[in-house]
Amino acid sequence: MSSLPRRVKSEAKALTSEDELPSFLNSSSESEEEEEEWEPKSKIAKRPRLPKKNEAKTKKVAAPRSAVARKKVKKAAIKEEMVSIFSMPFWQDVSLPIAPAEVNRMQLLEPKEEEVGTKPKTLNQKPEVPKKKEINSFQGKKVKSLEDDEEPSTSVPVVGNQVKHEKSEEDFAFDEPPLKKIKSTTCPEGKPVKNLGGNKVKEEFEMNWDIVQALSEITNVEPWVCANLIRLFQEENTIPFIARYRKELINNLEADALREVQQTLEELRTVAKKTHTMIQKLKKEGKLSGCLLTALLNCRTLEELDHVSAPYKTGSKGTKAQRAKQLGLEPAALSLLQNPMELNLFSYIRPNTKGLSTIQEVEAGVQHILADIFAKDKDTLDFIRKLCQQRYICIQSALAKVSSKSGNERDIDKFQLYHEFSCNIKNIQHHQILAINRGENLKILTVKVNIPDGVKNEFCWWCVNERWRPKQFLKPELMRILRNSVEDAYKRLIYPLLCREFRSKLTSDAEKESVMMFGRNLRQLLLTSPVRGRTLMGVDPGYKHGCKLAIISPTSQILHTDVVYLHSGQGFREAEKIKRLLLQYNCSTVVIGNGTACRETEAYFADLIMKKYFAPLDVVYCIVSEAGASIYSVSPEASKEMPDLDPNLRSAVSIARRVQDPLAELVKIEPKHIGVGMYQHDVSQTLLKATLDSVVEECVSFVGVDINICSEILLRHIAGLNANRAKNIIEWREKNGPFINREQLKEVKGLGPKSFQQCAGFIRFNQEYIKTFCRMTCPFFISDSSKKAEPGSHALLTKAGAQGKKKSKPTPCASRQPNPLDQTCIHPESYSIAMRFLSFIGGNANDIGKSDMQQKVNAVIQKEGLEGAAKKLNTTVHTLQLIIDGLTQPEGFDIRTDFDKPDFKRSIVCFEDLSVGTVLTGKVENATPFGVFVDIGVGKAGLIPVRNITEAKLSKVKKRRSLGLGPGERVEVKVLNVDIPRLRITLDLIRVL
Repeated sequence: MSSLPRRVKSEAKALTSEDELPSFLNSSSESEEEEEEWEPKSKIAKRPRLPKKNEAKTKKVAAPRSAVARKKVKKAAIKEEMVSIFSMPFWQDVSLPIAPAEVNRMQLLEPKEEEVGTKPKTLNQKPEVPKKKEINSFQGKKVKSLEDDEEPSTSVPVVGNQVKHEKSEEDFAFDEPPLKKIKSTTCPEGKPVKNLGGNKVKEEFEMNWDIVQALSEITNVEPWVCANLIRLFQEENTIPFIARYRKELINNLEADALREVQQTLEELRTVAKKTHTMIQKLKKEGKLSGCLLTALLNCRTLEELDHVSAPYKTGSKGTKAQRAKQLGLEPAALSLLQNPMELNLFSYIRPNTKGLSTIQEVEAGVQHILADIFAKDKDTLDFIRKLCQQRYICIQSALAKVSSKSGNERDIDKFQLYHEFSCNIKNIQHHQILAINRGENLKILTVKVNIPDGVKNEFCWWCVNERWRPKQFLKPELMRILRNSVEDAYKRLIYPLLCREFRSKLTSDAEKESVMMFGRNLRQLLLTSPVRGRTLMGVDPGYKHGCKLAIISPTSQILHTDVVYLHSGQGFREAEKIKRLLLQYNCSTVVIGNGTACRETEAYFADLIMKKYFAPLDVVYCIVSEAGASIYSVSPEASKEMPDLDPNLRSAVSIARRVQDPLAELVKIEPKHIGVGMYQHDVSQTLLKATLDSVVEECVSFVGVDINICSEILLRHIAGLNANRAKNIIEWREKNGPFINREQLKEVKGLGPKSFQQCAGFIRFNQEYIKTFCRMTCPFFISDSSKKAEPGSHALLTKAGAQGKKKSKPTPCASRQPNPLDQTCIHPESYSIAMRFLSFIGGNANDIGKSDMQQKVNAVIQKEGLEGAAKKLNTTVHTLQLIIDGLTQPEGFDIRTDFDKPDFKRSIVCFEDLSVGTVLTGKVENATPFGVFVDIGVGKAGLIPVRNITEAKLSKVKKRRSLGLGPGERVEVKVLNVDIPRLRITLDLIRVL
């Protein structure tokens, strides 16, 4: 092998891929000669490097050096005329952003900061650029009033075109949050975060494609954003933390987009990992050749990897091509393409050898080898895939013959739409793919992909006359073998591969869309606005075993439980009991589960309400989904929470709490049991669980939790926490009393600097409760009324900014001082900026959430503008906006107030009362790609087809993640059709309420 470093070899390979010869013709020695010829050219031309997934010589990390040694090394590096590509730091790798669009080739950005006053050097730097201009682009400008803070800001501060100088990697304190880099006018593509952990991807995961570019192409996200996200995920940052506190690094992407990038990144890494596992296996078995290695490293999907590696799997009797090669026919096949004039197939005949006994067997063997070569050639496969993109490829389904003879008629009728179905693969809907797959799995449908004959004809002509055209004149009998080989390759190898690829891609996309739809519906359900301040009666309907009742207080305490038998001829007597309970506990809201006997129970209460039976109370009721309530009632969590309560009564408590605080109650149930998805049992359960758990974590984190009153179950869903850490927090709270400030979280066992960084911004503190507790327990507590607070000052606000220093042991009372910023969404890493902003506007930290604070903020922003204020504070617009939101939002602010509340009713509408043109109010129950199901109070949900949901009908005030409705939203609809025998209602959307 050549001594040329792997980094340069990989670059040469990528740059010369367009002129590459067929893979089977390339030998390793030829490729090495080409790479050695390229090396001096790269040094002369100073071409920019292509980003690679990892380098071969990046595993060793130099030991930390002293500050003096580091300065000497930096000064020596500055004197060098250019940076050597062979000595790049280990962290300068895959996650680095891509250069601006005007640069012809991709280049790595230099994430390391140069010494102040020096000119940063890059491979494509032009010496004629004025020195002053370079200094303005990279040199940090000192601002005395803003550099005294000991804690790094949320973002690298920006002043005009200047970027603040960061400390070297070795200077970071252990518990300091990672510094970040942002986009500037000189680097519009953005820069990556500083890498604290190093590149952990090993050499064996290198591929012939760049992971950043591949991720960008698949997800349609800018390369620099993908690079930053790879780095952020490598550093174990959570999606809620990235979405809220690292917006400038991700171009303000939403959590759904981040999840898609994360899932795609895991898929690409899985392909790389399996590829190298296969390479090691084949190398050990002695089956690895140069062209096979190239084909394996070119694979981007598991389908491609399976296609290339299938013939070499252990236990396989071998393909036809392998058996022909074992007979020694490979030289004949290669000779037919390279030197056909000297080829004599008769010389390969061996009368006593099976497979070589006749000329026909020899020709068949050569044909199989050629077909195998054609089917594994990258250029050939790229051509046929491109050809298919330009043609009409359809997927067809039909009723299976076996199912039509012996099958359940009811199941067969479910797939009536797909008995004779055909659709272009470009236009087919995701739910149609999932339905076809389910029918095929049940052996009710047969499915095939139809590729027109024109594709085959054009492909065969191209192979014979262009791609695999022999270098010399071919005899007619050899030309016949070549044509047969191309047709055999298409029919036996390439066509099945294309069908698998199309089906796999369609299924994968449909499953992802189904999971994403489930996630969107779950988010909408979890963020349903809570109904606070009411005493509620939860009703779990039933016939034989009666209806279970549970009355809960406005603070979710169980006041009373009971069982009433409303549907067994005792309705009048039970009405007296219900009235007595409602009057006794002053309860005017009834919550009914939508399970068995729901319709009859609803009619019962509606009749009593219309008769004003519960006067003087003005009673209303609502219907709520009880999905998962039965499972939760017998779970260990329910037994621990309500140990003395019968499981049947626990479900009634859960139903009432779902209206009082949906988020706190629904997180107790496994997300897939909530039942707002589509084909959830047909999709990847691993992907479904990961996505739904991530959505729950996102919702709980964005809403925030009060650390001193929240349950352990709710706490474990906060970003950065898990079951063990949540348990430790509860134990600390029970042992030491309530938490006073966010800094005390660091005292909890198992909650290190990274966990604190991820969870701190999502944990809230009730300031009034904490101040009352401090006055009672700490005689040295300085209340706000007993001191003159300077504008923007507070006793312990600067403590959060001192994370970079070694912490001394705090005094008992000093560590128990409350911090007003702890009640906001501002992250502790931005407290210093928040205090500077308060000083800038002349505000007081004790006025957070008051109208006076809002007025001061508005006055400054109107005068300076958001960007101007951010420049003066040496921070970013995103960080400043987050600080403004935190300072101006009222105490106890809840993002769920913008979402819909349950639909309370007093009367009922019967199915028979419906007629075409009737206008009703309903609540969205579930959303699917083909339409939205709406509960209009008749016991059967109506469907609004997706074609009837237009942007004009959606609310302009409410911010939407997509053009669609979600569970819990109240809508006004018009009845278009009523199918009484099938109990189907078709609706038209009028408007969103």
